[in-house]
Amino acid sequence: MDISDWRKRIDELDGEIVRLISERAQAAQAIGLIKQAAALPVYEPGRESQVFAHVRAINPGPLPDKELLHVYERIIDVMRSLQTRPKEADSGA
Repeated sequence: MDISDWRKRIDELDGEIVRLISERAQAAQAIGLIKQAAALPVYEPGRESQVFAHVRAINPGPLPDKELLHVYERIIDVMRSLQTRPKEADSGA
């Protein structure tokens, strides 16, 4: 494969990643509503540790665990923020 083939593959993968992040965001919103109804805190350090352990366990590489966890730290930060916003405030923009 040449560079244009690899770039096309990256574009395809980005499409899959965006779709999966959107699905994860929908799940986070649903969890946020449940937490609000039950007066539970948005931040749950134990759950965050479970997610990080799971991600490390399933990481096939070549990205080292430390760098993958940096990506997941940001994903979790964004999802936590999403849980604190009213659902109708999200316009997708």
